[in-house]
Amino acid sequence: MSKGRAEAAAGAPAILLRYLQEQNRPYSAQDVFGNLQREHGLGKAAVVKALEQLAQQGKIREKAYGKQKIYFADQAQFDTVSDADLQGLDAKIVALTAKVQSLQQSCRHMEAELKDLTSALTTPEMQKEIRELQEECAGYRERLQNIKAAANHVTPEEKEEVYKERQKYCKEWRRRKRMATELSDAILEGYPKSKKQFFEEVGIETDEDHDVKLPDP
Repeated sequence: MSKGRAEAAAGAPAILLRYLQEQNRPYSAQDVFGNLQREHGLGKAAVVKALEQLAQQGKIREKAYGKQKIYFADQAQFDTVSDADLQGLDAKIVALTAKVQSLQQSCRHMEAELKDLTSALTTPEMQKEIRELQEECAGYRERLQNIKAAANHVTPEEKEEVYKERQKYCKEWRRRKRMATELSDAILEGYPKSKKQFFEEVGIETDEDHDVKLPDP
């Protein structure tokens, strides 16, 4: 065993104990190995040994299902949650889920408008700005997925961050819509046909076409 691998194996119990306590959900040894191997360089044998050691010391719990063993944090270390607290958390989850759905819808409409603008506007500066916005939108979608997949309840700080992100993208939506309107109006000044015919020829679809309204600030 290399020196680096030996050091990683020696620190494995502390790493695994912290991970199980933070996640607070059951994992098999294979799950833990897969989740932490890249970040900490732990070998499969070191993970199995560390989990068994922690279970023997009573720091984590172990349950066998057939030939497979499942490990999880000792629940006695966590505070008891009352029914009122659980109801409050459920309400927060419902509210945040609604916000997530709203943000996803906003993101989809932004992408649709950006696609329309890409086909209608060809200046290098506009193309660069559109690519940057698409990259931001992709990163935002990833953050939304992380929020939806979180095993623990959302903290007030995370909730506030979601609100701020929503305001940011709604503001960008309004800016982009205003810019597109100004550009189309400028083009229409020298266009021989109607605005509707121009949109149909270029392939532009508006919010109104899809019965979509900007969210309230």
